[in-house]
Amino acid sequence: MKRYRIVAIIQRHLFLYQRSLPRLTEIFFWPLLDVLVWGFVTIYLKGVQPALPQFVSFLLGALILWDILYRAQQGISVSFLEEVWSKNLLNLFVSPLRPSEFLAALMTISVAKLLMAGTASALLAWFFYSFNLFQLGIFLIPFILNLTVMGWSIGIITMATILRYGQEAEVLAWGLAFFVQPFCAVFYPITVLPEYLQPFSMMIPASYVFEGMRAVIETGHFPARHFLAAAVLNIFYLTGALGLFYRNLRVVKEMGLLMRSGTE
Repeated sequence: MKRYRIVAIIQRHLFLYQRSLPRLTEIFFWPLLDVLVWGFVTIYLKGVQPALPQFVSFLLGALILWDILYRAQQGISVSFLEEVWSKNLLNLFVSPLRPSEFLAALMTISVAKLLMAGTASALLAWFFYSFNLFQLGIFLIPFILNLTVMGWSIGIITMATILRYGQEAEVLAWGLAFFVQPFCAVFYPITVLPEYLQPFSMMIPASYVFEGMRAVIETGHFPARHFLAAAVLNIFYLTGALGLFYRNLRVVKEMGLLMRSGTE
């Protein structure tokens, strides 16, 4: 073993982090996420001890629905990265394929993946914990639709960022959805959050979905107001995400960066 070789490898990785904010963010992201999410869960548990069996239903339902959102986002982000890794982006965008067709294909892949993952999660929850996600009935459909659209928005934003700034931003494909998780009431109500964070939480479509899920389990009634709020926010964010993608695609083409995609 040669010390200078070991030092050289260490320096090589230090240089990567020197001017890369996404890589630096990754170092602190997961510890912060764990502290925030499970800290808020602990606070919530202290207040629901008498109704703990119902909390188990809240938790399992939240886990399954969150996985649907994450799979919707991953279906777009990772499918796009597959094209980057195989250095196929240039081939795609010099062909007659339209960006809208490319996005439609990725969304279709996303739906297929989330259906498989969601079905598997629901079956496992029923088999191991006797939790039936379909107790939500017909209300499950608008919940899933809203989470899917939010996942698409996050995936398209991730794709646009990677397209513009290159492969060093790939970490966003795995981390961007989890960045909002502590604030979108997945495992606990919005009221558990500090007051100054609650307005931010109410700007996230998923917050209304998870609050609505708990309302259905607890009361059996569908919270139409939550559904409408989530739908309006999703339309706004999806429109913005598509605008960002088309803008970045135009900039990348004008700057000739598309030719370097997957070779950085």
